[in-house]
Amino acid sequence: MIFDDLRAIQLRHGFLPKAELESLSARTQMPLYQIHSVASFYPHFHLVVPPKAEVRVCVDMSCHLNGAPELRADLERRFAGAPAEAVQIRDVSCLGRCDLAPAVAINDQIFTEVTADRAEQIARSALRGDTVHEEHPHVPRVACASDPYVDGTGVGEKYGVFRALTHTKDFAGVLALLKESELRGMGGAGFPTSMKWDLVRREPATPKYVVCNADESEPGTIKDRFIMTHLPHLLIEGMAIAGIVSGAKIGILYIRHEYHLQEEILGEELRRCYQMGLLGKNILNSGLDFDLQIFVSPGGYICGEETALIEAIEGHRAEPRNKPPFPVAEGLFHKPTVLNNVETFVNVPQILARGVEWFKSQGQGGSRGWKFVGVSGQVVNPGVFEVPMGTTMREVLFTHAGGIRGGRTLKAFAPSGPSSGYLPASMVDVRLDFKALADAGSMLGSGAIVVCDDTTCMLDMALNAVRFYRNESCGKCVPCRVGSQKMTDLLVRWTQGGLTEPQYRADLALLDELSAAMGLASICGLGQIVPAPIQSVLKHFRAEVDAHVLQGKCPSGICFSPAVRAGEANRVGIRP
Repeated sequence: MIFDDLRAIQLRHGFLPKAELESLSARTQMPLYQIHSVASFYPHFHLVVPPKAEVRVCVDMSCHLNGAPELRADLERRFAGAPAEAVQIRDVSCLGRCDLAPAVAINDQIFTEVTADRAEQIARSALRGDTVHEEHPHVPRVACASDPYVDGTGVGEKYGVFRALTHTKDFAGVLALLKESELRGMGGAGFPTSMKWDLVRREPATPKYVVCNADESEPGTIKDRFIMTHLPHLLIEGMAIAGIVSGAKIGILYIRHEYHLQEEILGEELRRCYQMGLLGKNILNSGLDFDLQIFVSPGGYICGEETALIEAIEGHRAEPRNKPPFPVAEGLFHKPTVLNNVETFVNVPQILARGVEWFKSQGQGGSRGWKFVGVSGQVVNPGVFEVPMGTTMREVLFTHAGGIRGGRTLKAFAPSGPSSGYLPASMVDVRLDFKALADAGSMLGSGAIVVCDDTTCMLDMALNAVRFYRNESCGKCVPCRVGSQKMTDLLVRWTQGGLTEPQYRADLALLDELSAAMGLASICGLGQIVPAPIQSVLKHFRAEVDAHVLQGKCPSGICFSPAVRAGEANRVGIRP
């Protein structure tokens, strides 16, 4: 419960005073160095008194494409004479509002589609001592095609699958249906769901756990936020089904701390479930037990890695574990653990309620089921869309998202945030499908589509993505910690131009060496995919990179302006 204690202290004081940490250490018998080690790791906690107005401008992918650099520069000019203890303006990693860019966090409250005028107004309000609060306007629930309980078209009352399963206890039948459906993990890894659940079920050790990874923090990834807002009942039902099928009695829904509204929605839904007897002891008089609680992340992209997430729940620094053993055998508290993504759990009740043949029929071109995708960047209608798996990227971008903003031309798109790299406009007919995107040299990932128009500098976008990974590296392993910094330095030099051909060839060789070392030796996926953005840009936009390096020219007119040079000089890592 270390995080609850730390949050309580910070709520009282605005930061974590040394005396309070010493008192916590004495009270809990937890060594002070260990408490400090945890508190200093997570960006949510302050070890010193924060400024009265802490303004953090999201700088990643979608916000970067929607004016974040200009917004930050404007705010710095407006507060140029303010002392550091009064106001601080700095970058922050993705805030999970990619469809509402640019986003700014002021005193840990998030504001979207902000202008410099509005951000200044909020910051000055904080300087006056006013408490600032992000707005949570009423969000009407959206009917989703994948919801088997939609009024008038569904198969029964909510939680119908779970209710029936508590009586039939046909757990083997559930695993067989999931296997036949070929449901795979929808958070990016694509591991067969039935296999994961069955492995945990077969493990003799107890207790067992079910954990939902709702920590989506990669730039462009917003679909889970939508699902938790509009389909909280399916998420809870999917987790409960996983619990009784795998033999787990405890479930933990791990949600990123920036998702305040979704935390409230899920909390309300959980209270209803307990009132109806769907959670807790002796569920519906079945003799089955399953308790489910929400764990709010203390922050950090690395927490999206499954073993780092487990470490965080246990109250440690979110540093990934070496694998094997895998979580199915030694997960939370080193016990067997089912760990899936939000969308994966939501798919389970659909399949069990409507059948495998229905699931197969919903996809296109041989793909199965529905896919939630988040589209952001330079499109007319950014947002989350529910489309049949196998839909072409062209249909998603030009039919659902309304095409490229301002009537401009599509230049490139990332199928799933920076980890998927960038594909050129010529590949816009690729289908949303695990194999199709893998064949295209990318991946389906979490379905975080980020769109770049013809004014975008692709080297600048590669640098933006690599810098994100550099900032969010936990620092545990040398290949990731050092390699991501080296790669960032390399790309910064390329954006400044002026290299000779021999120097450029040496840099390219170094990049390949770094990429291979990080891919082979990094402990987790973060370090392994750091090279993906620049490698994809070199593959598809090589002439643009050559122009920067050898001719000192940015074809998009972005990289050689005085403002960019000044901003780069001040750019530092975000993580401690």
